[in-house]
Amino acid sequence: MKIEVTVKTKSSQNKLVRNEDGTYAAYLNAAPIKGRANRSLIELLSEKFNVAKSSIRIVRGITSKHKLVSIGKW
Repeated sequence: MKIEVTVKTKSSQNKLVRNEDGTYAAYLNAAPIKGRANRSLIELLSEKFNVAKSSIRIVRGITSKHKLVSIGKW
């Protein structure tokens, strides 16, 4: 499964919200420094979708706030 995620960093809490158009908004405590926000996003998605962190991969947007994320087997 692939999902589109818009990341908003330096939030007061970690949460994932599904938008009306089917995309997701991820609010993360972490700052976008040295991959901290990406690691935090993977942890959040792992908990939300109940999958191992190793089965989540950022396909597009490593340095962008708009990401395409693959969850599960690719």
